[in-house]
Amino acid sequence: MPKPETAPPAAPDVNFGAFLSGCAREVNAFLDRALPPAAGPAATLASAMRYAVLGGGKRIRPALAMASAVAVGGEPRDALPAAAALEMIHTYSLIHDDLPCMDDDNLRRGQPTVHVRYGEAVAVLAGDALHTLAFETIAGSEAPAEVRLGCVERLAAAAGPAGMVGGQVLDMEAETRTPDARGLEAIHRGKTGALIAASAALGALSGGGGVRQADALAAFGRELGLLFQIVDDLLDEEQTSARLGKSAGKDRAAGKATYPAIHGTRGARAEASRRAARARELLAAVGKEPGPPVNSAGMGLLDALTGRILHRSS
Repeated sequence: MPKPETAPPAAPDVNFGAFLSGCAREVNAFLDRALPPAAGPAATLASAMRYAVLGGGKRIRPALAMASAVAVGGEPRDALPAAAALEMIHTYSLIHDDLPCMDDDNLRRGQPTVHVRYGEAVAVLAGDALHTLAFETIAGSEAPAEVRLGCVERLAAAAGPAGMVGGQVLDMEAETRTPDARGLEAIHRGKTGALIAASAALGALSGGGGVRQADALAAFGRELGLLFQIVDDLLDEEQTSARLGKSAGKDRAAGKATYPAIHGTRGARAEASRRAARARELLAAVGKEPGPPVNSAGMGLLDALTGRILHRSS
């Protein structure tokens, strides 16, 4: 089980940009140690896994987990195993989402997708391997047993039929049967929101927070997940592939259900602002739940992350 070599930047007295880049640096180092080495009997599989995970990404989910740990009085490094596991699950979902049988995309994080580089079979297996390694990473951490169990349970629920995988199926079905606004929300509460909610909850548990604090932060994360998706849909229509690092305009061309398609561009922007406001309301309520006193610096980081997601341009 890899262990942190150095602590990420402390939350107090540091701006959010520095915190985000510091978290990304520490998570990347942890992932580099957790992933199988490129040389060995399964070198092709290891190479594909490392290519997918270490080839880019904003590390928003890991940063959310680490900021949530700080918010309940812990340290960013307390959440490193959970943060790495979340990134593995997220990356596995991207590998599979890009396959020809799904979205059939050839660009991800500014480079050829895994199936383009390594072939479809290796891409499927690389995703499978990251999925299982995520749970091994949490189970093998030094956190107390009840924390590891809680993290595994919540991550499995977020990634499974009631979460990310179920949302992906709804998204595929929406290509032939356009949903209404409620159906669109159901898609993305599963496909995007569930894992972002789990990121906040796993961070809280890892940082020593109470179960009800983790639940409250998960509720905040669910709104944050919808906000992330709305902005993602808007960027897909407004930005270039070079700017996004993935194929722009593909969702509309495929006739997929998106927030601009259902609500219009102006309506989608209004919905994004509403979700950001609701997320902040839920964040403010975390301090009312039983558990360790909340850390104002950590809460400030989560508020700043909400603003970063609302106003992101790539």
